[in-house]
Amino acid sequence: MRREDMADLAAFAVVAEERNFTRAATKLGLSQSALSQIVKRLEERLGVALIARTTRSVAPTPAGERLWRTLAPVLRDLDQSLTELGEFRDKPSGTIRITSVEHAAKTILLPAVVKLLTDYPDITVEIVSAYELSDVIAEGFDAGVRLGEHVARDMVAVRLGPDIPMAIVAAPDYLRSHPAPETPHALASHRGINLRLPTPGTVNTWRLVQDDREIRVRVEGPLTLNTIELILDAALAGLGLAYLPLDEVEEHLRARRLVQVLTEWTPPLPGYHLYYASRRQASPAFRLLLNAVRYRA
Repeated sequence: MRREDMADLAAFAVVAEERNFTRAATKLGLSQSALSQIVKRLEERLGVALIARTTRSVAPTPAGERLWRTLAPVLRDLDQSLTELGEFRDKPSGTIRITSVEHAAKTILLPAVVKLLTDYPDITVEIVSAYELSDVIAEGFDAGVRLGEHVARDMVAVRLGPDIPMAIVAAPDYLRSHPAPETPHALASHRGINLRLPTPGTVNTWRLVQDDREIRVRVEGPLTLNTIELILDAALAGLGLAYLPLDEVEEHLRARRLVQVLTEWTPPLPGYHLYYASRRQASPAFRLLLNAVRYRA
């Protein structure tokens, strides 16, 4: 492959990832017109359209999407190899990208990253909060954080913490008009404040125990939100029952702004795990992050 071919493919990959010529050009340090000419030249050389352009959007064509999916891991491995040259420097450096559910990002990753970045100022970290199970390789992440039960078997998984105590809570005003449920079956007559998951039409189910077996319960309600912070605010406003990590509501329970129900029926969730591709060559910066977040019982 000619050197200019590699450069053109790398430029195309940035356009495909950014879905925007202006942002891609800025990232590459090129003018927008120069970048457009590079992509056009590549398309002519390959004899196929790679980018569909309209006045409002830029997106890979099916052929472009296929090429980008092929290029992304190759370019990422190359970037990783260059990053690993940092081993020959006095200080670890490089960028670490992590996809994480909101609660883990707040309670585990951010506290660890604050200390890491203080100790190693040449390292940069990007944390993207999301609930979908991301393909970390295809989406350009170094690692992901999800509940242990959701980590794919072909990934290396590092436990980040103990199992997560959960709580079903409601404001006293809500419970005055809706008597507290005494069994999971009683939830059918209550209003739930639900967490929206990325799959269309899907909300998070509540994990409970009934007759010595775990069950998944969906509690219908007037409000569905996509962050636990908003769900907590809605519960405090008296809109219904909420299923939340216990550490998010403990302060409000002590202050009696919320009341916990079905305590003995609410088992903990499996603890968070950080996962990454088994073939990944861990950079010094990534190894430092692993050491910072690893759970030590």
